[in-house]
Amino acid sequence: MPKTNNSGSSVNNKGKLYLLPATLGDDSDPAEVLPLHTLNIIKKLEVFIVEELKTARRFLKQVDKNIIIDTLQILIYNEHSIKENTASYIEPMLEGKDTGLLSEAGMPCIADPGADIVAAAHRQCIEVVPLSGPSSLLLALIASGFSGQNFTFHGYLPIEKDRRAKKIRQLEILSQQYKQTQIFIETPYRNHQMIQSIIENCREETMLCVASDLTLPSQKIISQSVKSWKKMTPDLHKRPAVFLLFTP
Repeated sequence: MPKTNNSGSSVNNKGKLYLLPATLGDDSDPAEVLPLHTLNIIKKLEVFIVEELKTARRFLKQVDKNIIIDTLQILIYNEHSIKENTASYIEPMLEGKDTGLLSEAGMPCIADPGADIVAAAHRQCIEVVPLSGPSSLLLALIASGFSGQNFTFHGYLPIEKDRRAKKIRQLEILSQQYKQTQIFIETPYRNHQMIQSIIENCREETMLCVASDLTLPSQKIISQSVKSWKKMTPDLHKRPAVFLLFTP
């Protein structure tokens, strides 16, 4: 039977699920990127759901150098986890423990499997609390000069060259038809292949923005026509980047 407060209303004894943003790279100081409120909540939590243990431990140490990692309960949930087993990750919250869902970089649940955990929390009527932090997609969008009224994120495009080229041409058509910014990402070591595919398959007047190393000291944001991109070869190898297409 649920507990009640003095007014007689029901009190929810379940813990909350906090959606924790992470920095976008190891060279980024959490104190410079994340709001104080977000940092304070991270420091208070004792249960975390993360994608990779090593990077999560490193990030938590950056947030609080005095944290004792071995006293924390850290659960691993990534693309190799079994989606049907998400109920087990909700157990700490059902026991009344506030839990943090931590992304590898930026905001959780965008281009990572965290949405499965959030959906499981909602099924158990657990309060979900999103916290403010950097999103590479939104940072790239507002810095691109492209439409922020109408945009779509496509995740990763096909790896195979012909299928990737076909998809890029489709996105260009969508952008022109709906005046819609098309946003996508790529594995950093394939950045140059992606740029080459874009300049080979898009019209010269189509605009391309590549935003790399966002919030880091090496940040670079280049937004110009495909015609101009053909005249330059920026070094973006192994640098996390967001790609945006827009046809005026």
